[in-house]
Amino acid sequence: MTIKIVFAEDEEHIGRMVEFKLQKEGFETFWAKDGVEALKIVSRELPDLVLLDIMMPKMNGLEVLEAIKGNDQLKSIPVVMLTAKGQESDVVAGIDKGAADYIIKPFRPAELVARIKRLVAVKPAGG
Repeated sequence: MTIKIVFAEDEEHIGRMVEFKLQKEGFETFWAKDGVEALKIVSRELPDLVLLDIMMPKMNGLEVLEAIKGNDQLKSIPVVMLTAKGQESDVVAGIDKGAADYIIKPFRPAELVARIKRLVAVKPAGG
C-alpha cells in the first residue's frame, strides 16, 4: 500500500528537495504551492500525512491546519509543520492547533523522513 503525503511549500528549491526525498523513500507525493491548493488536494486525496509550511500565499499553514482539524473527514490525518518559524510561540501555536510534529527549517532530510515514518507507522525494510 502506497502512503500518500500532501506537502505545501511555496519555495521551489525546498519543494523539489522534499519531493525528491519523499519519492525516493517510496511515498506518493502531492505538492501544493499555497495553502488553498493544499487544502483542496488534502480534501481530494485524503492523504496519510500532511506537511505544511506556515508562511505561504493565499492561506497560511496554521489556517490550513485549523481547516483540516475542524473537518470531521480530515481531522484524523496527522499534520507536520515544516517551517522557518521557530520561535517558541510559533511551535506552541502549531501544537495547540493540532500539529502532530513541528520541524524547523533548515532541517535534515533523513530526520524528516524518520519523523514521517513514525507518524504513518512504516515498518523498516526487512523488519
